[in-house]
Amino acid sequence: MKKVFPYLLTLAAFGIILMGCTGNHSPKKKQPLKYEMNMKKTVFGNVDDKQVFEFTLTNKNGVEVKILNYGGLVTHLMVPDKKGTIEDVVLGYDSLQDYIKDTPYFGAIVGRYGNRIANGQFSIDGKTFNLAKNNGPNHLHGGIKGFDKIVWDAEDFIKPEAAGVILTYLSPDNEEGYPGNLNIKITYTLTNENELKIDYEAETDKPTVLNLTHHSYFNLKGHGNGDILDHRMQIFADRFTPVDADLIPTGELKEVEGSAMDFRTPAAIGARIAQVEGGYDHNYVLNNTDGNIRLVAKVIEPETGRSMEVYTDQPGIQFYSGNFLDGSNIGKGGKPYKKHFGFCLETQHFPDSPNHENFPTTILRPGEKYKTQTVYKFGVTE
Repeated sequence: MKKVFPYLLTLAAFGIILMGCTGNHSPKKKQPLKYEMNMKKTVFGNVDDKQVFEFTLTNKNGVEVKILNYGGLVTHLMVPDKKGTIEDVVLGYDSLQDYIKDTPYFGAIVGRYGNRIANGQFSIDGKTFNLAKNNGPNHLHGGIKGFDKIVWDAEDFIKPEAAGVILTYLSPDNEEGYPGNLNIKITYTLTNENELKIDYEAETDKPTVLNLTHHSYFNLKGHGNGDILDHRMQIFADRFTPVDADLIPTGELKEVEGSAMDFRTPAAIGARIAQVEGGYDHNYVLNNTDGNIRLVAKVIEPETGRSMEVYTDQPGIQFYSGNFLDGSNIGKGGKPYKKHFGFCLETQHFPDSPNHENFPTTILRPGEKYKTQTVYKFGVTE
């Protein structure tokens, strides 16, 4: 034992030294992933005994978007200017009740059919379908209770480089007069590249028509901070679809060249608006319609330097200059929204396409998948 004891002491000392170097032998706890994105979910109210949630997405640059599962509404979109000052650049309301009672479609998902259908009527395979006439003699933006008035099922997600909300809804057969049970999924994603991506997917069990779009009113000065007439607009379209007195396309695809409709090179929205009866509320026939996503429009606000680019795979875009705003819409922070205080760029198929054989078809049949993407990307320019 005399010889063994010093040997044991040596081993014990070695063990103490080893533990001092390596720490204890308990397994290390996994460190939580650190995201540059942020996500918050809060209760915003109730509609028809269903909870309405507000999802707040924030990226590493301080860009923030707030989305409701009621109507898929984008209620706030905070982006920096060239000095780093962050402003909310979309029109909207402070309360859920204001969104429920009013119908300018501020920030909404629009469907089943975005834009107008003449006389609220269309035919598929020789069968005629009748829709609500909620815009004079015509059907507009999905009817009396379109997708802007629905409480969607919602699921949020967050990744290191992006965060978002997935909205789903089953639109039953004959809802607002449209045929077919329509399963819809819409995904909003905010990225660290200051992109707000909107992915639309849908399937039906009967032939139907479908034209989904997003209806934010933008003002790159900040909502309620004056009109948008000095914003410089560029739309990559050689043609547009002229309309009649009820804003229904005549069927003609007309060249923009030499007219107030020409935004192929950047021009102030207000520069020629007086030449357009009622203001801009027209569908542009986008160039390079090959089904691929591409840059289709760009807007710059000269004072703040804020810019917005629009990318889509759709054949058309509706440019609306806020002509029907009249100051009666009291928006966030008590700000009245007057005429031309916001503009819309709604990516879409053409208005009234079901009644024009020469327009790209909007018919969706069983076994087919409706899938399209639009991206609004924000930046600054000197």
